[in-house]
Amino acid sequence: MSQYLSQHLGQNMRMEQRLTPRLIQSMAVLQKPVADLEAYVEEALESNAALELAEPTVETSTEPKNDDGVNGKASEEAADGFARAERFSRENDPDWQDRPAYTNRRVSSTGEPDAKMGAMANTAGREMSLTEHLRNQWSLVDVDDELRAAGDAVIDKLDPDGYLRTDLFEVARSARPQVSEEAVERVRPWIQKLDPIGVASLDTKECLLLQLDALTGDNSIERVLIERHLEDITHNRLPAVAKATGFSLGEINEAIKAMGTTLHLQPGHLVGDRSVPPIRPDVIVDYANSGGGLEVRLTRGNMPNLRVREDVVALAKTKGNGKEDRDFARKHVEEAAALIDAVSFRRTRLLQVARMLVEKQRDFFDVGPAGLKVCKMSDLADELECDPSTISRTVAEKYIQTPRGILPMRYFFTGGTETEDGEAVGWDHVKTRVKELIDEEPKTKPLNDDQIAARLEKEGIELSRRTVAKYRQQMNIPAARQRKQF
Repeated sequence: MSQYLSQHLGQNMRMEQRLTPRLIQSMAVLQKPVADLEAYVEEALESNAALELAEPTVETSTEPKNDDGVNGKASEEAADGFARAERFSRENDPDWQDRPAYTNRRVSSTGEPDAKMGAMANTAGREMSLTEHLRNQWSLVDVDDELRAAGDAVIDKLDPDGYLRTDLFEVARSARPQVSEEAVERVRPWIQKLDPIGVASLDTKECLLLQLDALTGDNSIERVLIERHLEDITHNRLPAVAKATGFSLGEINEAIKAMGTTLHLQPGHLVGDRSVPPIRPDVIVDYANSGGGLEVRLTRGNMPNLRVREDVVALAKTKGNGKEDRDFARKHVEEAAALIDAVSFRRTRLLQVARMLVEKQRDFFDVGPAGLKVCKMSDLADELECDPSTISRTVAEKYIQTPRGILPMRYFFTGGTETEDGEAVGWDHVKTRVKELIDEEPKTKPLNDDQIAARLEKEGIELSRRTVAKYRQQMNIPAARQRKQF
């Protein structure tokens, strides 16, 4: 039987879905939070000759007001006053040319100070890092060159919490010039005396003892607890500690309370700004003034007033211009139109999803997390006739400002279970109930995970012990043994 290769032409029909560049851009814009959207639009305004911001509409009135509620006439009079004062200074001050010009202050077309420059002027300065903080102190210590280099190497190798977890040999090798491991060991006590006390420690026990040495008064009980029974205290085995040390449970509890207020497990975090960065919400939900309903609106940054420049459109259509100029203008016009469509789609879809979430989770605004109901992205996707991935992109990294705080939009999507009566209960409601049971338990005999699961089962919520333990850990609640008070 012979084998051979052959070629032939044929036709067939098939349907397939492809992502066009315009659709890809629309999905990318949809996924951006408000801060990223503003930066993206700002970049597009600088690079696209056909894109511009439309002038905001001004309400017609006899005396228009600016953003601060000041009459426009008064603003013009104030501006004229400043102009007259500046002209008077030029005419009567012989050295006015040597003075710095006031034009460094950017002013918008409406005569108001530039908002961006004002924000930059009011922005707090960068916080000093732990490394910078220690190096400033170390530079004032009088030591020889070898210890100086070793100290610099130790400071550079510290973790953000202040501990030295790098091997001393590696620290010595990283020094410039290289130093001996012995020099690193000799310089550690010098670094540990810098502020904050306890940095450059190798473990928790050494760190706490260094801080204890710096305190005044009688700390003998605390020292015994740290040196010999730190692990027992961590696991709340206080009766065993009392039996081994001879201290009473009251003395041990008082010592633990004192250590919690004066000692720090992570001294490095005492330096610098450890605050959470500010979050800008994309959606605002508030109670309506007319009644008990809720009002949903987008924040200002979600609605840039973009438009295509008419002169660039005319350049693309005029045949008298060269082909290269027309192609350049046409390309920029198409890109600008695509961006405007993408921003408009994002605004519409985000508002739709936000309103549907508020409608479905209405009880949350009245009773809190216990009122959250089962809500899945696939359910919203079916109602909006889109793919669940579109809903996921819509709520990605976006926050909603509510009367109960600023929350991620994903927070309102939650799974759940059914009670014996067939009622759908969200997982957040279950978590809230677990926390309530723990808060109500007797402190000398706390509930274990099996007992919590049994109580939930009596309420019609079937939950395994492992699920209870998982929810408890997510809420940073320790186990029953560690919650027990003696």
